[in-house]
Amino acid sequence: MEFVLRVRMSTSDAHYGGNLVDGARIMGLFGDAATALLVYTDGDEGLFLAYEEVLFKAPVYAGDFLEVSARLEKVGNTSRTMSFEAYKIIAGNPAAGDSAADQLDPPQLVASAKGVCVVPKDKQRKVV
Repeated sequence: MEFVLRVRMSTSDAHYGGNLVDGARIMGLFGDAATALLVYTDGDEGLFLAYEEVLFKAPVYAGDFLEVSARLEKVGNTSRTMSFEAYKIIAGNPAAGDSAADQLDPPQLVASAKGVCVVPKDKQRKVV
């Protein structure tokens, strides 16, 4: 099973000079996608246990649009192992104008990770 969300990075997401968005914001989006996936599969938000293999591959700026996915890879008794990817699908293009942007074809992978969440047995309301 997979959950996908799409979001535009705003100037309030920018943390560094040049409107660069910090990696923590991307990790937060991975967490949001994981939460939604757990609600779909278990009927509960669950708890994040660990991230591993976190890779940041390209910069993200205010004005960029991201597509973030969480994919269920393995189901344990209470654990849920997931993989995450964030792709830049639209890039702001301030050099072409204040409101200019470009669709990226193909989309650009900006970050990936693996993670494990836990849904306690007494919170599991659905069969995965």
